[in-house]
Amino acid sequence: MRLLVVLTCLLAGCLAQKPHPCSSPPLLSGALTVSTQNEKLWTYAQYLYDALEQRVRLIEIGNYENKTFTYDVLMLFRQGTMYEINEHNRTCKKKPLKSDFYPLAIPKDASLVGQAVVGSSSGPGQGLLVNTWTGDLPNKGGKYTSTVTEFGCIPINTMYHTEQFGWMVIRLVYTISNMLFQQHHWDV
Repeated sequence: MRLLVVLTCLLAGCLAQKPHPCSSPPLLSGALTVSTQNEKLWTYAQYLYDALEQRVRLIEIGNYENKTFTYDVLMLFRQGTMYEINEHNRTCKKKPLKSDFYPLAIPKDASLVGQAVVGSSSGPGQGLLVNTWTGDLPNKGGKYTSTVTEFGCIPINTMYHTEQFGWMVIRLVYTISNMLFQQHHWDV
């Protein structure tokens, strides 16, 4: 009987250690870069992400097919509306948004590639434990690999493979704070 209890506890402990697909915090802000394998696209963007109200703001500069661009967009998914903001011309164009809101998350059908420590594992708190996942994009759109923190499910790096660009790499840097989501950040 004791052996059964010990084996059950051991099994429960092992299962508790296995990473599971997760959802990122609903409010995130920071910066990201996007680069493509075929070198057609490179961007740097600041962003505000609000999964509670299903809205995203991107302010980016980049280069697409050797042409420099700037782009400022506020996407309001619940309203099905987006605003393209041109600070230079002081204009704002309202357009329909025909895309669904996809929260930052590791899908339930993702496969765990593995865990790693970014930084040092020499002492407690000196490294960051991350999980890498892989899977297929919806509608046979390609494949993805995504790395998130074990604690908090904060996205670090995501790669997508598409026909148009080959591998597309998105690297993220975050600051998490409700203070960043004051009303004036969303005003158009």
